[in-house]
Amino acid sequence: MNIGDRRTDLPVLLLHNVDPKWRKRDRSYAHEAAAKLVQGLSDEGHPVASILVDSPFLEPLLEPQDPDQVVVFNWCEELPGVPRSEPLVAYTLERLGYVFTGAPGDVLATSWEKPRVKRLLERQHITTPTWRVFSTPDIDGWEHYPAIVKLAYEHCSLGLGTDAVVLSPEQLRERIGQAIEKFGEPVMVEEFIDGREFHVTVWGDGALHMLPPAEMTFDTFDDLRERVCTFDSKFTPASRHYQEIQFELKGRLSAKERALLKRAVTGAFRAVGCRDYARIDVRLRDGVVYVLDVNPNADLTPETTSVSSAEAAGYSYGALASQIVNFAARRHPAFA
Repeated sequence: MNIGDRRTDLPVLLLHNVDPKWRKRDRSYAHEAAAKLVQGLSDEGHPVASILVDSPFLEPLLEPQDPDQVVVFNWCEELPGVPRSEPLVAYTLERLGYVFTGAPGDVLATSWEKPRVKRLLERQHITTPTWRVFSTPDIDGWEHYPAIVKLAYEHCSLGLGTDAVVLSPEQLRERIGQAIEKFGEPVMVEEFIDGREFHVTVWGDGALHMLPPAEMTFDTFDDLRERVCTFDSKFTPASRHYQEIQFELKGRLSAKERALLKRAVTGAFRAVGCRDYARIDVRLRDGVVYVLDVNPNADLTPETTSVSSAEAAGYSYGALASQIVNFAARRHPAFA
């Protein structure tokens, strides 16, 4: 994969967050993950400093830094104690004149709004499952089954379990009512695409490249309602979904399917306005690629599919991070 020369002398400022209210195990994991990223970049040759964001006040932490002398690796998912503040981090960096990796603030804000993402995809004629937003259990003629019920304004599969997949109007009304009562926000209902699921990492700074797609395998699940990546599959190690949903990078795709996949994911990347890198979740059924979700600034901890896909393409962890820094550096007044 030829994506241009890569400088390894660029100075990097890693911005990462740890909430003091997290469980000790989660805080330790976040510290360890940040240390691995620092080490990976350092091994590539980058001078690296890091800032731990452990309070809501980001600007004072950045004051000693010179925006003209660093590229910020924005790995800060939120300001502690400030819900849905991922966009605020990017807005602050933009206002202070920093060049940083990943999506700008407006794109990060958009990614929290699933209906808005859907409209952007449809505007560019990118196929996505049929959908509607409901704020009450009145389903008003919805006819697409099986269906899946998702929270309309959340990340990380919050509220998504196997009971989110429904087979009838009665189940749909019940699930919508439960979700709205529990989380206090509208839901988005989609046609459930019972097909092959891929998590596809796209990166670039103009020309876009698709890393080897990671296929999520549901081979041990006979019930179609269980063939879904749930909240538990990501965050509950003791759950069946966490243990039995695997991913593979063996490339069981024809040339035509791979081309369809690339067209869909690069189109979704551009439609939403992603920058540098993103992970696009899709399903393939009967020769049609359906875009399920667009994840700007996708998780890059070592165990993720994005990292595994980069390794399959020949990039070490440090080289992956270094390449992303290089994409951002081409926007920098001193390093471009």
